[in-house]
Amino acid sequence: MSASLVLWRLLIALVTLLIASLIVFFSLSLIPGDPALSLLGVGATPGAVAALREQLGLNEPPLARYLGWLTGVLRGDLGTSIRYSQPVTELLGTRLPFTLTLALLSLGLTTVLALGLGILAARREGSWLDLVLRTGLTLLSAVPAFWLGLLLILVFAVKYRLLASTGFRGARDLILPVLTLVLVRVSLSTRMVRAALLGTMRSDHVRTARAKGLPERRVLLRHGLRNALIPLLTVLGLEFAELLTGTVIVENVFALPGMGTLALQAISARDFPLVQGAVLVLALFVVTVNLLVDLAYGLLDPRVRYG
Repeated sequence: MSASLVLWRLLIALVTLLIASLIVFFSLSLIPGDPALSLLGVGATPGAVAALREQLGLNEPPLARYLGWLTGVLRGDLGTSIRYSQPVTELLGTRLPFTLTLALLSLGLTTVLALGLGILAARREGSWLDLVLRTGLTLLSAVPAFWLGLLLILVFAVKYRLLASTGFRGARDLILPVLTLVLVRVSLSTRMVRAALLGTMRSDHVRTARAKGLPERRVLLRHGLRNALIPLLTVLGLEFAELLTGTVIVENVFALPGMGTLALQAISARDFPLVQGAVLVLALFVVTVNLLVDLAYGLLDPRVRYG
């Protein structure tokens, strides 16, 4: 892949982040409620509210506030939280590792399960096992994450008392949140692996490998699975984005100290700088992962060329 193409992909990523920042910033201005009044309380005098609005810069035109915020972002300054009176970068820095850990653990387990179940379904195409797997995974994908999380709490924490229901005290408390995220996201990846394998295993180069007398397992892993990884990689990039946004719900269901819980609290408090910073950081990770997935195509399959 040429350097000019890599630079072009980077430029697209930067433009995507800029558009995301515009959408987030101006969408927040449509949310009803006054951050100054939310911070001071309903009993605050109009003079106190007006003074705080002036202090927070809320009286400036939206475009001027956006340009000022964007200038700070370019310097690495995401502003100061209205609710916590702390730099947004510090607040996010304490919560981001937890959210990334939760998302990456879920993505890793989703990948392993999708490969295993996808290969099993492809090798047993048309059997009762294939039908059960596809039906069960499709039904799971239709279940809302918050409902599944509450159901897992009811079963494993309330009824059998095997795990804690909420809070975070150690790695054991990640089991239910990770399981929730995996169960609602594994269906798409599994179906993609199955479909890609079925298509690849019927191709000419696989027939040639079989004609040479290679063992079926070697044909599957060396020739079939490698070519099936490209569509799976695309889906995993999308899954990572879904997992990051899904942590907002799951972290609140399980009362976990991640960015999802922090972002929801910021929205409730009309803490616009914190909301803007959280969304921008999540968008940065999503765009970066999609960029890496895009660039990885040529490494997995030399036949892939970009125009």
